[in-house]
Amino acid sequence: MNGIYTILLLVCSNVFMTLAWYGHLRLQQTGTTSNWPLIGVIAFSWAIAFLEYCCQVPANRIGFAGNGGPFSLMQLKVIQEVISLIVFCLIANVLFQGQQLHWNHLAAGVCLVLAVYFIFK
Repeated sequence: MNGIYTILLLVCSNVFMTLAWYGHLRLQQTGTTSNWPLIGVIAFSWAIAFLEYCCQVPANRIGFAGNGGPFSLMQLKVIQEVISLIVFCLIANVLFQGQQLHWNHLAAGVCLVLAVYFIFK
């Protein structure tokens, strides 16, 4: 169960991370934050990033083998990177609808799956 909790928390963490890093660009496109000073945009992103850390830190603590979880540090990192890219692709396609996936994105995804395979060997 710790592995499942870890992955679910990492997914939540990466949703918040992607929104913190790139959501303000969409808000700027819609005119919501176009008049905000940069410090206001940074504070807004930090508030979202706080939620990211509220998921990321417990995910790593629960999932780490040193704390009784099923994953080594390397495995946690590779899992997080794969989840991060999947979440980013999904959110980018929802928020920024002009973004399309191409063959090279699929090839990169295959490479990530191979990275996960090799890190678990």
